[in-house]
Amino acid sequence: MKKNDEFELEITGMTAEGNGVGHKDGMAVFVSNTAVGDTVLAHAIKVKKNYAVAKAMQIITPSADRVEVDCPVFNRCGGCVYRHISYDAELKIKQQKVDDAFRRIGGLDVTLQPIVGSAKTDFYRNKAQLPVGSEKDKVKVGFYSFHSHNIVDCGCCKLQPEVFSEIAEKFKSWAEENNISVYDEVTHKGLLRHLYIRGSKANKNISVCVVINGNTLPEADALWKAISSLGVTGLSININRDKTNVILGDTVKELYGKAYIEDSLLDTVFKISPLSFYQVNRDQTERLYSIAAEYAALTPETVLLDMYCGVGTIGLTMAKKVKELIGVEIVEPAIEDAKKNAALNSITNARFICGDASKAAEQLKKEGIKPDVIILDPPRKGCDEALIKTVAEMSPERIVYVSCDPATLARDCAVFATLGYNIAQKPDGTHLATPVDMFPRTAHVETVCLLSKLNTKHTQVY
Repeated sequence: MKKNDEFELEITGMTAEGNGVGHKDGMAVFVSNTAVGDTVLAHAIKVKKNYAVAKAMQIITPSADRVEVDCPVFNRCGGCVYRHISYDAELKIKQQKVDDAFRRIGGLDVTLQPIVGSAKTDFYRNKAQLPVGSEKDKVKVGFYSFHSHNIVDCGCCKLQPEVFSEIAEKFKSWAEENNISVYDEVTHKGLLRHLYIRGSKANKNISVCVVINGNTLPEADALWKAISSLGVTGLSININRDKTNVILGDTVKELYGKAYIEDSLLDTVFKISPLSFYQVNRDQTERLYSIAAEYAALTPETVLLDMYCGVGTIGLTMAKKVKELIGVEIVEPAIEDAKKNAALNSITNARFICGDASKAAEQLKKEGIKPDVIILDPPRKGCDEALIKTVAEMSPERIVYVSCDPATLARDCAVFATLGYNIAQKPDGTHLATPVDMFPRTAHVETVCLLSKLNTKHTQVY
């Protein structure tokens, strides 16, 4: 096979990133926007020694999983990968993705619980971070295309609430009418970098934050007038003057209203500032946290340690069921939010530590803190081995691991297994590991699992 060859290809599998896979001449061929069961006319665009990448020029025989694509920019935008197949088919792919990670990366024989699908597959996101660009004197606000920084301008993204798209359109018009400059990654000149929108449940309050390469936002009053008519309750700026792909800088300045939003999870109220992490699918977050609490099997005597606690969302939803909650987070604004959220909910048995997870865990161990349950909710890179070792040395009865990346979850669970902590089982032999689809139509999937030193099956969880 060589570049520009064309050939028929049957798609027999999917990658973790959502690309179809077929085989030709003993080589794996990866084709985007295809589905298992498709037969396509493939055009090779890259050929390496052991694999090739191709483009589907024609669907010769469509998969039974195919559905009509409902987004005009699906083939160009980097947001969704599964708008061309049914949601049931997507859930099967994600379940298999987690299963494959445990077996291939972790070397672990895990029988998962069924994936928890989302009731809403469209308009579910409560956050949008939209890059700003320009082309022929027109402002573009949208999403990066796959593996590039080319902005795809999408008038109505089906992942986010319709009001977010309306805000983006108002923002574009404001920028063009007032000749506000747009940031250029090459020259490091221009002002507008990103449009950052957050909304609460039913969008009762919406915060808009404009990320700028400067200190002030000209004509801010005109922007506020334009977007406040859409229900926006706060406008702020985030200052990011660094030559970086990191979206947010360290400084947020309120211009109108409040920079934070207020939302509720499992009867617990939270204030979330722009710099603080908050799950993007609120309804599925409640399902995820409910499973985590079930696995934690909390009692009034439980000492609960919540690592990577963010604004305290997981721990504070469980705080009233335990003796003491300790939260650890490296982002200082998030810790300040967590303390405020504890006070907001009249929770007095919680304390929060700002610091690196590994160092904080080591310090707690030195203090003689012996948590009964530890919750781990790390970023995509997972936990480092120093933290895993320290957590194991604290000897909790249970570790509830919440992961946004099956690969690093599997890797970390394999390390925990060498330290005596294995994924617990139900009496029927299946494991207490549940995929949760937090991000419909994208390739991402969340997983929550219970690790325990106990060899007996965990009948008390149910």
